[in-house]
Amino acid sequence: MTAALPEAFQARLRRLVPPERLPMVEAAFRESRITAFRVNTLKADRDTVQAALEAEGLQPRPVAWYADAFQVPPEARAALLESRPYRERWIYVQDLASMLPPLVLAPEPDARVLDLCAAPGSKTLQLACLMQGRGEIAAVEVVRPRFYRLKANVQAYGAPNVRLYLQDGTRVGRYRPESFDYVLVDAPCSSEGRFHLSDPDTFAYWSPRKIREMARKQYRLLVSAVQSLRPGGVLVYATCTMAPEENEAVLDRLLRTFDGVLTVEPLDLPVSNQLPGLESWEGRSFHPELRHARRILPTTEMEGFFLCRLRKCASTQRARR
Repeated sequence: MTAALPEAFQARLRRLVPPERLPMVEAAFRESRITAFRVNTLKADRDTVQAALEAEGLQPRPVAWYADAFQVPPEARAALLESRPYRERWIYVQDLASMLPPLVLAPEPDARVLDLCAAPGSKTLQLACLMQGRGEIAAVEVVRPRFYRLKANVQAYGAPNVRLYLQDGTRVGRYRPESFDYVLVDAPCSSEGRFHLSDPDTFAYWSPRKIREMARKQYRLLVSAVQSLRPGGVLVYATCTMAPEENEAVLDRLLRTFDGVLTVEPLDLPVSNQLPGLESWEGRSFHPELRHARRILPTTEMEGFFLCRLRKCASTQRARR
């Protein structure tokens, strides 16, 4: 029996995606995706990696908008995972959409950065590369098995500026108030952007109830993130889901809780498969600044994602929680 996406999800998708883009999105859930990777500049440089892969018969194609990123077709994935650059941890296999949040956060090399939901470490390690191994990255993960996977990756890929914390991210704001210049919340979510018909497990547990559960968790993480961020600092919120309840709705609640403290900054993303943040959903109007957020539609080149960049304009030491 052929797997099918949940009917309720498909109905929601038709409301979220313009009709002219729907075939592209549906193909992303059905067809094989390319494999993307980025150079681990803590261990190697772009030219060395490219030469090594070409010597093994691979022809990685550069990604126009990210100098350290490449992609190979689906049929070359196995060979890439057997290559010397992969074995030596010179490269990190990572979806192209997943590379966007660290680029949007854009931390300065000597900054103090909080990665609030860090496992398995793809964005943590990318941040370490962007910061040239300098500054400080506090990488937090609450789930013990995921924490140890994060720890193994940080050690294997050689990130000297990462400090690891097995801790509940919702509590960090209380213990480290206004301590960080940048905060990344790549939140746990319903993962709709990763659905694929070849792997029914990716959508087996999807439900409106799960969406509501994730939204509650995301809001608590965002409150902690705001409390952890210094005035003038930058917060990036990211999910790999399409659900407005987990994206615009959560941020709308956050903006109204911290009224006058946060502002949403415009995003100029280098991809064509994006939509602006929603103005409303199911009768609920959202904060007008959320039009600056971006929903990344899934394609055969990347998974679906949601991104929003916020700046903290005032202290929250006495702000209402």
